[in-house]
Amino acid sequence: MSKTTRATQTLAKAGVSFTVHSYDYDPGAERVGLQAADALGEDPSRVLKTLMAEMDGKPVCCIVPDREVSMKKLAAAFAGKSANMMKPAEAERLTGYHVGGISPFGQRKSVPTAIEEAAFGEALVYINGGQRGLQVRLAPKDAQAALKAIVAPLIA
Repeated sequence: MSKTTRATQTLAKAGVSFTVHSYDYDPGAERVGLQAADALGEDPSRVLKTLMAEMDGKPVCCIVPDREVSMKKLAAAFAGKSANMMKPAEAERLTGYHVGGISPFGQRKSVPTAIEEAAFGEALVYINGGQRGLQVRLAPKDAQAALKAIVAPLIA
């Protein structure tokens, strides 16, 4: 597995301090985020998943622990009326990454991004590094700065 991806290149170019961690990705796992946390030996609250959604018909990205996202809270975070999850094929086309390996960093097209506020209770978090079984560990504030993300309550 290559530890250099568009995501890691984007972070390095931005001067963000991060480390790369790989694990055996299980595509059959019921909840991929929890499987990643278990494989990395980390508390699930520190392993965040990247989800692509649509808010009022426009693409957005949200970064959350492996819990259910509140569509109402997601729409409110972006001052919109309604939000829904993006279809996997559309998420892959938009980001240039495969589902299970979608990173918020280095996406084909930059989209508005929100990070769950609870993540800021952690010193370091894990976020997908641009391929299945690859995570980057960094400070939530560094992820926020690199993505120009908003911080909001997003989980149900």
